[in-house]
Amino acid sequence: MIKKFCAEFIGTFMLVLLACGTATVLGCSNQPDGAYILTAIAFGLVIVAMAYSIGNVSGCHINPAVSLGVLINGGMTIGEFFVYIIAQFAGATAGAAVLGALVGFDTSLGTNGLYDGSILKSIIIEVILTCVFVLVILSVTSKKKFEKLAGLIIGFTLTLVHIFGIYFTGTSVNPARSFGPAIFKGGDALANVWVFIVAPLIGAAIAALIYRFLIKSKEEA
Repeated sequence: MIKKFCAEFIGTFMLVLLACGTATVLGCSNQPDGAYILTAIAFGLVIVAMAYSIGNVSGCHINPAVSLGVLINGGMTIGEFFVYIIAQFAGATAGAAVLGALVGFDTSLGTNGLYDGSILKSIIIEVILTCVFVLVILSVTSKKKFEKLAGLIIGFTLTLVHIFGIYFTGTSVNPARSFGPAIFKGGDALANVWVFIVAPLIGAAIAALIYRFLIKSKEEA
């Protein structure tokens, strides 16, 4: 478990530092420009890089929502789940700390924001996006034929999710990724971070149930 903890810490650290860092240095906003697209690509590329480096150690969840989906489907114990969660939040916080030290804590740090000032709209968006993302992960990682391509598929899916979602909330789909930057940014980012913790977890739970009763049951039939 020590190795898994370290792998999840490193993976989430890199996700926040490199992907949120890309959003920060490029000045990504909800405007459809180059920074918008490059930020979406950065999130996907970090996942691909981590999947093919630490994936064989911890499965490269680097996201509490993913770990929850795996837990619901019996892929890990409750003890392992909490170890992963602690590692992910610690890694994200450390990544945000380093990012802030490099570019300044007065920058965006890749934080998320409510869409149209609405908690309900933001929750709905994040639930849907996380559900799609986690459902793909559960599906491709359960099939041996996708073993070599799983990292690419997951990375492309996260890119797609960001291409759509950045306009609305900046795209979280990852409670740890939202928590780390919000801690240092404070203000509205910290006040509303609960939305980007709760909504992805709800989306992950829905994805796990869809997978368990629709896809997995069909494969076992």
